[in-house]
Amino acid sequence: MVAVPAHKTAEAFLEAYLRELRAVAGRSPHTIRNYRNDIGHYLRYCDDGEIDPLAINRARFRTYLGELRDAGIAAASVARRTTTVHGFYRYLLREGATARDLLYGVALPKKPKRLPKVLEPTHIRALLDAPDRATPQGLRDRAMLELLYGAGLRISELVTLDGARVDLPSGQAIVHGKGDKDRAVLFGEPAVRALQAYLQVGRPELATGPEPALFLNRQGGRLSARSVQLAVRRHALAAGIPEDVHPHLLRHSFATHLLDGGADLRIVQELLGHTSANTTQIYTHVSRTRQAEVAEEAWAKVGVQALERARSTRHLS
Repeated sequence: MVAVPAHKTAEAFLEAYLRELRAVAGRSPHTIRNYRNDIGHYLRYCDDGEIDPLAINRARFRTYLGELRDAGIAAASVARRTTTVHGFYRYLLREGATARDLLYGVALPKKPKRLPKVLEPTHIRALLDAPDRATPQGLRDRAMLELLYGAGLRISELVTLDGARVDLPSGQAIVHGKGDKDRAVLFGEPAVRALQAYLQVGRPELATGPEPALFLNRQGGRLSARSVQLAVRRHALAAGIPEDVHPHLLRHSFATHLLDGGADLRIVQELLGHTSANTTQIYTHVSRTRQAEVAEEAWAKVGVQALERARSTRHLS
């Protein structure tokens, strides 16, 4: 009887693993496709190097990760592949294909910290003024933008928000947030005025029935996240903003501008709905970076002005 090559056995286990993820864990087709690509790439690497994937050691796996980095694969992608392949090895252990977790102790590659981008206040003002408030859709979009920025909402919180959960006199709303939890959010007078105009004039024009959603599409149904993304991008282009603007950028800007204005980190944490202050901490780095840039620009202007005064003095003398 001819022995089945080890990598072929591993490929059979991979198909069984993907079936389990699909049927039992309920993973999406997109996730299954990513798992197949990541683990399949690793098994082909083993095949090309004549490595038995069911008997690999941690040092050899680290060599694989090093070759990924040398090939220019981003650290975040390498970390994802490490997690995906390690999950496969835990499955192999459960199935008895290996006597132990062969990758136990392999640390994830460190991801470089990326500071979130923010919009300048002048760009925020231009974006908020971009919708045409002579139309129902324009009134709706102005109110949406005011809430995304003025309350720091996630896009999921915006599109699931029902009109009955908005209290205009107190400038508050109850949104369904991350972790399947409700939270209270606050918004200021500009958002109150924009919502009043939308609720009084814009929404009645869009409504076709008893839809509870606060923000409606042209057919009178609940507005989708995709529609919000497209609307934000469209208005940013109309406002002449060079950055790639998306709804979460407004949330980043909300948090950073609060800290720029001297708000306490714990208050910003509460307003954003973060369970840990560590998550909010990233915005303090953004705020400090922005302040340093502003200071540098100011000193550069002072230097230019001093040079011009010196030239003027020499000219007069």
